[in-house]
Amino acid sequence: MTGIMSIISYGIGTIIGFVVVGTLVFWFIQDITQKKHTVLRNYPVIGRLRFFFEEMGEYFRQYFFAGDREEMPFNRATRGWVYKEAKNEGGIIGFGSTNDLREPGSIIFVNHPYPVLEEDRLPTPSLVIGEGYARYPFDAKSVVNISGMSYGAISEPAVRSLSRGAGVAGCWMDTGEGGLSPHHLEGNCDVIMQIGTAKYGIRDPNGEFSPEKAKELAHVVKAFEIKLSQGAKPGKGGVLPGAKVTAEIAHIRGIPEGQDSISPNRHHDIANVDQLLDRIAYVRELTGRPVGVKTAIGGWGFINELCDAVLRRGLEYAPDFIAIDGGEGGSGAAPQTLMDHMSLPIAEALPRVVDSLLQADLKNRIRVIAAGKLVTSARAAWALCVGADFINTARGFMFALGCIQALRCHTNTCPTGVTTHNKRLQRGLVVDEKYQRVANYVRNMNKEIDMIAHSCGCRHARELKREHVRIVLSANQSIALNMLYPYPTPGVRPAARSAPSAVAL
Repeated sequence: MTGIMSIISYGIGTIIGFVVVGTLVFWFIQDITQKKHTVLRNYPVIGRLRFFFEEMGEYFRQYFFAGDREEMPFNRATRGWVYKEAKNEGGIIGFGSTNDLREPGSIIFVNHPYPVLEEDRLPTPSLVIGEGYARYPFDAKSVVNISGMSYGAISEPAVRSLSRGAGVAGCWMDTGEGGLSPHHLEGNCDVIMQIGTAKYGIRDPNGEFSPEKAKELAHVVKAFEIKLSQGAKPGKGGVLPGAKVTAEIAHIRGIPEGQDSISPNRHHDIANVDQLLDRIAYVRELTGRPVGVKTAIGGWGFINELCDAVLRRGLEYAPDFIAIDGGEGGSGAAPQTLMDHMSLPIAEALPRVVDSLLQADLKNRIRVIAAGKLVTSARAAWALCVGADFINTARGFMFALGCIQALRCHTNTCPTGVTTHNKRLQRGLVVDEKYQRVANYVRNMNKEIDMIAHSCGCRHARELKREHVRIVLSANQSIALNMLYPYPTPGVRPAARSAPSAVAL
């Protein structure tokens, strides 16, 4: 009898073993061949644990872990919101928000008692950049656009997905300082060519600015952007480790393959505001394209000096746009000291820039682009209320591509294929799937910004003003943005703000 029971037990165990092994093999084949989830393609079977904990996380966190809004640099609630928008699943929740409206820096939009009816809503109009000053002004259609991410910092399938998604959604794509690659042009989208301190992609054999290449690029890009600094590392040039400098990237940048790509911390030929304006006017005349500036902001000095110089020299010397990057920006690798402590956050930098432009009566001449963790529709709408014309985001689009905030961007080991040149890891990022998520993210961001505007009584997003939003100063006390940052009187320099203005969004 004992022998029979042993045989039966052995048989059952064998069957269970076959079932387990068969299930694992089935899952492995299914995961490695599907194209929707990057993590599962790169990490079959074991990657399912991530989705299980992501799905059940809100229940586990009630008992064991920190809340959805406590993680940095982006918390789970924010990442989850972007994932849903990119997958076209909608940002609908139940039982109430986990956003604490008593937290200093929280934004509260002022709802109108009689919001705009469906039939009275208007499409958000495009804005023309460089009109009247560039031979080929740029009609920018989308409020939300792709910020500069170099080919090299991000992978080939990431660039291709972004380009195709931007083409479908009608937004622009900034090349970043790494130069223009064929992959940027795949989606036939609007491209802004960034001129970094190393002049990658637009330089001659000696590393100097090449007028011939600039004129050649002008046939395929919509505008040029002179990068002075970025929020992740003001005062420090870009760094691309040699392991990420492939033959193609080296060819595009005009540098040796396999060696660290380190750009200077500033342009050698731009040491003051007059040299900057000279360079802007020169590139615009040379190419016929609008020319702008990207920079982080440390205080009133730079923008006031820029406005004074434009008024002194003439509007033809003004940048056609200025992209303000908050100190909290950071899709690229940077020293932690600079990333943590250098330059103003966008919540303080953006009002300073807009106020200076308003005071100098240059706001209609110079378009303002805001960036710095503006990955949700609410924060983008806040920027429009302050006075931004457009929103740029890099990490928002990285999340749309499937980034899981593994914090390995600079190591060439990104598990989702977004920032690595390891072909095995890139395999998980399927362009035919991810470009649709990029397009969904743009569309849904623009749609929800409009939804906020309609709730505030505006017919479209470009009617949003400072009086439409309030900023929480302390628990149970908020202030209207137009009181915190009053509109300046033309011709009168805005005074330095008191402590409440330093509240960070």
